[in-house]
Amino acid sequence: MPAAGPGRCFRVAFITAMSLNLLLAQEATLKHSPTAHSAVRLFTDEELAKYNGGEDNQPIYMAIKGVVFDVTLGKEFYGKDAPYNTLAGRDSTRAIAKMSLESKDLTHDTNGLTDDELKSLDDVFNSLYKTKYPIVGYTARRILNDDGSPNKDFKPEDQPHFNIKDEF
Repeated sequence: MPAAGPGRCFRVAFITAMSLNLLLAQEATLKHSPTAHSAVRLFTDEELAKYNGGEDNQPIYMAIKGVVFDVTLGKEFYGKDAPYNTLAGRDSTRAIAKMSLESKDLTHDTNGLTDDELKSLDDVFNSLYKTKYPIVGYTARRILNDDGSPNKDFKPEDQPHFNIKDEF
C-alpha cells in the first residue's frame, strides 16, 4: 500500500472538518431567519474581500454559488488564523466543491468540475451553509449579466417572493 502523501492527508482532514461542521449545523437550531422584505445586497469582489475575518469588529462573509453567507458564527473555522480563513472574503465555490484550500481553487469558477464534485457542492451548500448561516446578499456575478444588465433569471435563495423589478 503506498504511503499517504501530504495532499491526501490534507483532503482527509478537510473532509473530516467539513463533516464535523455539517454535523454541528444539523444539531444547531437555526439562529437566523431571513427578513421577508429586506433588499438584496450586491457584493463586488472588492467589497466581499473586506469581510475576510481579518478585523475583530467586522462580520465574516463567504460566498458559495454566488450566495453571500455571514459565517461569523463559525469564527473558529473562518476567522483570522483559523483553518479555513482562506475561504472567507471571497466566492469559494470551486474550493468547496473540490474540498480544497489551494489558491487556484479559491474562485467562483465551476468549469471542469466532475459530477461528483458538483453533487458535493450542492450537498454542502444546501445541508450546511443554507441551514447554518444567514444569507446577507449575492455576488455581482449572480445578479448581473456580463454586460452589467440585470439577470432576469435571478431568484434569491432566501426571498422566494422576490421580483427583480422591485430591485432594479
